[in-house]
Amino acid sequence: MTTMGNPRPKLADALANAELLVDRAAIDRAIAGMAAPIARDYAGEVPVYLTIMHGALPFSGQLALELGARGLDLEFDYLHATRYRGETSGGELVWKHRPATALYGRRVLLVDDILDEGHTLLAVKQWCLEQGATDVRIAALTTKLHARGVPGIHADYVGLQVPDRYVFGFGMDYHEQGRNLPGIYALK
Repeated sequence: MTTMGNPRPKLADALANAELLVDRAAIDRAIAGMAAPIARDYAGEVPVYLTIMHGALPFSGQLALELGARGLDLEFDYLHATRYRGETSGGELVWKHRPATALYGRRVLLVDDILDEGHTLLAVKQWCLEQGATDVRIAALTTKLHARGVPGIHADYVGLQVPDRYVFGFGMDYHEQGRNLPGIYALK
């Protein structure tokens, strides 16, 4: 299999040169901890719950169940916008799927696996507001610790902070591999 014409690096090689930063139990605790403030902030409402594919899929499903356990109903939809397309650095934003749910007059919760610099999330948030969303908030499983963030974007709900390294697992990929790893790893 190739990535943009180059042979895909092997996940096994990456794991052999990586360290486990966050195990599954810590991820589970972080997601459960995020649910209480989200449920409180949306009490009595049914927000549009937009999962950003593919990375947020494991996190989004687990967070949705935690929110349901706290009595919060959600209207599910998804979007797929990417700047990476299998690479390790971002380029131009590419929309692969836009939500079918009307956002006009609605509160939206964007759910993503990581907030790194924020270019993609800022563009997605702006698009939601252009569609008439009255409020757009971001739930990110992880945020990276660095000072390169795009002005005007932040996660309203954060599960974990990770170092400024190449991280993968639990939704985050290593050359489109390893999203289903039950922990978060960083290359050494």
